[in-house]
Amino acid sequence: MIRTLLRALAFIYFIAFASFGVQATGLIGSRGILPFADYLRAAQASLGTRAYWDVPSVLWLSWRDGALITVWVLGAVCALVAVAGYWQRVALAACLVLWLSLCAVGQDFLSFQWDVLLLEAGFLALFADDSPARVWLFRWLIFRLMFFSGAGKLLSGDPSWRGLTALHYHYETQPLPTPAAWYMDQLPMAFQRVSTAFVLIAEVAVPFLFFAPRRLRRAGAWVTILLQVLILTTGNYTFFNLLTIVLALFLFTEPKRASRTRAHQAVSIALTVFIGATSAMLTLDLFSIRLPPGGAALVHEVAPLRIVNTYGLFTVMTVMRPEIQVEGSKDGEHWLAYEFRYKPGNVFRAPPVVAPYQPRLDWQMWFAALGSYQENRWFSNFMLRLLQGEPSVLRLLEYNPFPSAPPRYIRARIFLYHFTHFGERAWWSRKEEGVYFPAVSLK
Repeated sequence: MIRTLLRALAFIYFIAFASFGVQATGLIGSRGILPFADYLRAAQASLGTRAYWDVPSVLWLSWRDGALITVWVLGAVCALVAVAGYWQRVALAACLVLWLSLCAVGQDFLSFQWDVLLLEAGFLALFADDSPARVWLFRWLIFRLMFFSGAGKLLSGDPSWRGLTALHYHYETQPLPTPAAWYMDQLPMAFQRVSTAFVLIAEVAVPFLFFAPRRLRRAGAWVTILLQVLILTTGNYTFFNLLTIVLALFLFTEPKRASRTRAHQAVSIALTVFIGATSAMLTLDLFSIRLPPGGAALVHEVAPLRIVNTYGLFTVMTVMRPEIQVEGSKDGEHWLAYEFRYKPGNVFRAPPVVAPYQPRLDWQMWFAALGSYQENRWFSNFMLRLLQGEPSVLRLLEYNPFPSAPPRYIRARIFLYHFTHFGERAWWSRKEEGVYFPAVSLK
């Protein structure tokens, strides 16, 4: 069973590499929104030789776009090799190094929790077998993922979670809802409260079953899988739900106490101590509890590798949905809107079903709308690339209203979006809130 689960993990690696790869040049290429070469150059100037540890990436060897393409293509190939079952551990090790290399330079576009979850799961996969210690490490990972997501919701003090109204807002305000989310949003408040209670129980109470005897542990696994299926039905969360389901499947693995070599036992003990100690330090730090001597140093040194992490999704519920509309103009008076591929724009366009692909620019636009453009430094770079008519960035969009030549001016307005109700022709309604980014030109 372990070998089959490793194949499933390798397939998720393939999704991750391919999904990011087709967008990579526009996001972090030399003419992209956040060029990775500029990031490496700044890290080297600021940190000196320490930069090679703090930004662990094979892209230090070459800062060209060709190297970026080589990394994601090679990662996708290695993932398929592992899926096929050939040189599985070696191929997975290559995937780990290459995915870390991309995450280290991906900046805002590769900073999601599932990106580091894939790294942590990929690290454990290198040592995965059915020995008790290594099976326990996977159970500990899925426990931390689920429990801290639930505990964070309750400890954040967010009234929508404590009042069981979070899902009343969630379907409408999540980054990229699906059509099913529109229908779920129409259901009565009583259903939303029960659903919110189920989420909290599944994330706070159920994870303790992961360490229970077989029957209870498997029941906990099925509850977790059910929750993930419900989430992926109503929202586009890239490969996150699939990865969580694969980790939950490790709960069906029964450890075997067959005799092991001393070297094997030593590695198991070292892994358990390392991951247990590091995750404990991260947990204390997460809840602002004073770390024991040496704890901060351990966290600081391990952090760049992203192989032990903290988790917690939607700990504070977003209760409104602001959306940014980017517009260009030739004369500063008549404005035409750019259309994004997947985020809400045209109110008559249905929400998409796009997972496990992740349109990372569309995702970042959701985060940007929750703050200001000054808080999202990449946004100004994005606007600059539109003024320059950069093809690699324009390919990330659905519609460019200036196909022959870039606009002279660029601006962005902010709108509040809401789901419509049964009987209305559009999927969304919207109301303008004002200017998000003032009109500018290259001059």
